[in-house]
Amino acid sequence: MKPQQRLHDENLVQLNEDSFFVPDLCQVNSVLFVVILTQFLAFILSLATAQQALIDWEYLGLLSFFCQSIALSCAAIICWLRNRVRAQSISVVIVCFMGVILGITVLYSWLSSQLLVLDRGENLGLFIVKNVIISTIIGTLVLRYFFLQFQWREQKQAELRSRIEALQARIKPHFLFNSMNTIASLIGSNPEQAEEAVLDLSTLFRATLNNQMMLIPLEDELSLCRRYLNIEALRLGKRLHIDWQLETAVLSNKNHIKIPPLTLQPLVENAIYHGIQPRTEGGTITIKSHYKNDTVYILISNPYEPSLEKHQGNHIALDNIRSRLSGIFDSTAVLKVSQLDEIYTVTLRIPVQRTS
Repeated sequence: MKPQQRLHDENLVQLNEDSFFVPDLCQVNSVLFVVILTQFLAFILSLATAQQALIDWEYLGLLSFFCQSIALSCAAIICWLRNRVRAQSISVVIVCFMGVILGITVLYSWLSSQLLVLDRGENLGLFIVKNVIISTIIGTLVLRYFFLQFQWREQKQAELRSRIEALQARIKPHFLFNSMNTIASLIGSNPEQAEEAVLDLSTLFRATLNNQMMLIPLEDELSLCRRYLNIEALRLGKRLHIDWQLETAVLSNKNHIKIPPLTLQPLVENAIYHGIQPRTEGGTITIKSHYKNDTVYILISNPYEPSLEKHQGNHIALDNIRSRLSGIFDSTAVLKVSQLDEIYTVTLRIPVQRTS
């Protein structure tokens, strides 16, 4: 498998947490869900069967122990079987898991009839049959719920992938248009540098146009920025200065830190077109980063004087990046802008996404 395809598959796994309709019942939140649902069922059954009072608390305690034993045992076995049957068809998986549920129910029903006497005088066969029927109904409903939740997640992830791909497609023509303008401006004055820029641009676009991943290593995005800045340096010359301030912790983890493609490059492009290009003397773009609490912060600063701009930007790039960050990371990733003493700064906060 090609490295790019492998990374693409890993990113799809990250974006869509699981391709199996039964959730991982070994997770804490799943166990909590099973315990609460089971306790609610035990309470309802105790309330329905109470005769002398509103509820028989002693019976509720015994029934809770009985139901929790079945539920947690089923969850543990299903968790163990989950990765072993996920390659099978849905019908085979359902039959297998229902077999586990009914088998555990029969076992604990027999044990309870011998130890806890939950049947209240009923014969063993009738007691087991009732419990099997209840387990069949509940198990079917729960598995159906898991399947509907899985279908809903798949639909949402498909919509998210389509939206993100559409947003990324909107960036590429914009970037290509500006880069080709830069090269065109060099053809007459310096054809050799224009040729170098074409080669640089072709290498850059070979990477970006073949990229179908939702997340790429930060190193790849930084390389994209460097290539873009090389092209712009040919046009702006000494007017453009770049100050790289990448923290050691970021550099040492840059292949593990994941970022949506074409996130930093549009920000650098904005810094040039709104901060450096309008100024006769040019200026310095500072690209700074630091790493803290499994979060990477990237700051891109440039001089900015609104009075020098002939027209105000329409914030397409910022809105585009915000939309993609929100789609992939929800509220854990943030993009904000600030201005202080004619220095415009874009701050990007992204949680670390590590590959195994």
